[in-house]
Amino acid sequence: MLSYKIIVNPVSGRGRGVASVPIINKYLEEHAIQFDLVQSERPWHAALLAQQAAFEGFDVVVAAGGDGTANEVINGLMAAKSSGKLSTHCPAMGILCVGRGNDLAYGVGIPADLRAGCQTLAKDYRRRVDVGHVVGGDYPHGRYFGNGVGIGFDAVVGFVALKMKRLSGFPSYIVAALKTIFLYYQAPLVRIEFDGQTVELSSLMISIMNGRRMGGGFMMAPLALPDDGLFDLSMAAKVSRLRIFSLIPHFLRGTQATQGEIRTARACSVNVQAIQGSLPVHADGETICTHGDRLSVEIISGQIDMVCQPVKQ
Repeated sequence: MLSYKIIVNPVSGRGRGVASVPIINKYLEEHAIQFDLVQSERPWHAALLAQQAAFEGFDVVVAAGGDGTANEVINGLMAAKSSGKLSTHCPAMGILCVGRGNDLAYGVGIPADLRAGCQTLAKDYRRRVDVGHVVGGDYPHGRYFGNGVGIGFDAVVGFVALKMKRLSGFPSYIVAALKTIFLYYQAPLVRIEFDGQTVELSSLMISIMNGRRMGGGFMMAPLALPDDGLFDLSMAAKVSRLRIFSLIPHFLRGTQATQGEIRTARACSVNVQAIQGSLPVHADGETICTHGDRLSVEIISGQIDMVCQPVKQ
């Protein structure tokens, strides 16, 4: 019988994490899943718990939280893999959605509903997915990510959304986007190098996606696949505040590539340098830096077996 380590972030989703514990226990017991459930206690604790679970030989490590919790679990599993200390294979990873955005789960085919999420764990269908690695800012030695890196406007939107006390989920990102339009944005002049190409532009934002969605509803890369060995890039040139308003619906629908200010590409490595100004950056919603000047991002193919729903043909 498979063994599952469930790592719950109690503060995910404005406290939804801790409230979900008895529900998770109930659903997993209904499926006769053998599991050990623990709660993280501080930032990066979930990464350490995931790494330890890998060393202890658990078959599946599950992030019960949002994108930040999933990001920490990915980093813990990747640390275990690179340590050379695993006596067996690296555990698979699962996600139970109790956070705000749950964008990684969406991109790899994991349902947002808790009951359906536990059922997905019980069925144990697996898909080997890629992992990204970003170097720069506060992480000179790098940090892994599963969903994507945002540079510029969308990073600041995420920073603003995190400060909100009353709103959560997708509504918090919408309100944060509106605030950011008026309070910010001094678009930096950047040089973007990817797979032998170079682009220089004053950039509203740059999205480097392994998944499809950010902010709980913005389809930054509607055609992205998490297992194709490539990032999907979306590079937006500097535009007026009024134009930002008209672009937002396109990002909600995933039709931004039809707009003249948006350039898309696919690449396995990306380097971004601020020629003028600075780079606010997040990875999976986690702050990489608020005023960086250089960033290097690469994709590492086929790193983690994700327990998810079967891909629809």
